[in-house]
Amino acid sequence: MNIGRILLSKRSLPAGHYYSLISKKKMMNKKTKKGYEKKKKMMRKRSEENMVQKLYDTCKQVFANGKAGYIPPPPDIQRLTSLLDTLEPKDFKFTAPSLEASCASPGTKEAPLVTYIELHECNKFSIGLFCLPPSSVIPLHNHPGMTVFSKLLAGTMHATSYDWVQINHDQVNNNYTVGEQQESRMRLAKVHVDGEFTAPCNTTVLFPESGGNIHSFKAITPCILLDVLGPPYSQVEGRYYQHYTYDDASFSDVKKMEVKEDETRYAWLEERNEQFVMLGGTYDGPKIQR
Repeated sequence: MNIGRILLSKRSLPAGHYYSLISKKKMMNKKTKKGYEKKKKMMRKRSEENMVQKLYDTCKQVFANGKAGYIPPPPDIQRLTSLLDTLEPKDFKFTAPSLEASCASPGTKEAPLVTYIELHECNKFSIGLFCLPPSSVIPLHNHPGMTVFSKLLAGTMHATSYDWVQINHDQVNNNYTVGEQQESRMRLAKVHVDGEFTAPCNTTVLFPESGGNIHSFKAITPCILLDVLGPPYSQVEGRYYQHYTYDDASFSDVKKMEVKEDETRYAWLEERNEQFVMLGGTYDGPKIQR
């Protein structure tokens, strides 16, 4: 016999059980409504809060003792990283430049130009936004004596970074002939990162001698990259923006340099004297009270 589905009406349940269900349902609805209102209130509070001001205030505290080679203590690094991880493009409320057509020379195959928008710069730290059209490139460059926080706010990009290999120069001179030493001014570096990143993603941190101090970026889609430098570049203090070219290092090269063998990839980096041309943008987002 096909009984089918049995439906329970309120009459088929004991009165106390029925009202108990109604009461629980009301409580659940009340909690859900309360949770929604709390979330809505938090979102409204965040939209009203000047996150750029909060970023500035945090940087001011973290880099209060900032100077060349200064590395903030771990709690400060964590505090600034945690804040950067929460930031989104809408927090900056600025007018972004066109990321589809900032070409160096229209009609040519040259890479589009990157736009840099400065939010703040002093002798202790700087805050800025890089706006990258697709296929645009920030070439390989260093950060002498700096701690740098980078947060990809929007888009997908390919990042490559290196750190110098610490070597015994006396041993290198013995392993390379005079001709080989004079022929090349290249310096051996190990690959720290070589991959794609898509927003939202975690903040990356590089240090004066580790973490990928020498890096480059290529935009795959339109990108917005937030950078915090402590301290910023300064010709007066000897912190120059140096570009590099690279060439993969062979196993024999690494062996000659007396480097311990492991799974790390290596490359030869050589200084180059080319200028990196960028467009300058104007920041019109939330004001910073200094």
